[in-house]
Amino acid sequence: MPSSKLPPYQRIADSLRRRIEAGQLAPGARIPSTRALAKKWNVALATAAHALSTLTAEGWVRAVPRVGTVVASRPAKRDPERATEPGLGRSTDLSQASIVQAAIAIADVEGFAALSLRRVAARLTSPVTSLYRHVDGKEALLRAMTESVLSEVSLPLTPPSGWRAQLEVSARLHFRLLRRHPWLARVVHVTRPRPLGSAIAYADWVLRALDGHGLSASQRMYLHIALHTFIQGMAVNLEAEADALGETGLTEDAWMSTQLQEFEALAASGRYPFFAKTLSEFEQGFDLSMDLLFETGLQALLDGFANVMEQVAAARA
Repeated sequence: MPSSKLPPYQRIADSLRRRIEAGQLAPGARIPSTRALAKKWNVALATAAHALSTLTAEGWVRAVPRVGTVVASRPAKRDPERATEPGLGRSTDLSQASIVQAAIAIADVEGFAALSLRRVAARLTSPVTSLYRHVDGKEALLRAMTESVLSEVSLPLTPPSGWRAQLEVSARLHFRLLRRHPWLARVVHVTRPRPLGSAIAYADWVLRALDGHGLSASQRMYLHIALHTFIQGMAVNLEAEADALGETGLTEDAWMSTQLQEFEALAASGRYPFFAKTLSEFEQGFDLSMDLLFETGLQALLDGFANVMEQVAAARA
């Protein structure tokens, strides 16, 4: 069939396949994102997603969480009647569970912005309308996704001794979960929380740790929310970094190298003396570690909690 007669998704898939076969895209090389393909070919996101799903089904490419779609080491034949990606059933085997898992996989790999019912339908090679037999729209899907990923981690049955150790346990588990699913920070809101049992379990753990120290109900709730927003804020930065990597292809270090000269110029301007002083004291530059930043912030925050408890105890005395 002449290329002009092929469906748009097939033309995109054929173009990428030829580049892979010619060696222009080597194993491990990143394939343009769904958004980039849609813009280049002037097609809908679902069409671009269908092209990538086709290449995935044929074994030419594979999805790497928070990196994107990359060229596979070698084409692996798959049953075309099966789902286009690992772990998914045929379109006739749709269920809420399969839809939720497909949606989570999309959000994990491509980010929250790429998530839509059309994108999920393309991944499952099913009509969008068929999804509505199992989920009542995107809001219901987000709720089910949130419940699913929050249930991946269980708090210890026996808490450690002391309020601080208990909060450290829950905070670290929460942060590890958000590192796996950064998009979760975009859907768990402080001002409009969803009444989910798995989310309340975290709140209950924190509020129990804060109980019995003379704090009022309002104080306990505010401290709980402060801890949550600290962890959420860290995760939002992880999501933003993953999106930037997907859009630019530049790692954090590579991007910073393109900005270094301007930062040095600002430091040398004399307008920001303490910024310049701090930079001058780094012998080999500053290497940002998100894990170290999390631990530093967590300990500083819990020191503040301890100070609040001491003040309350002093006032009661």
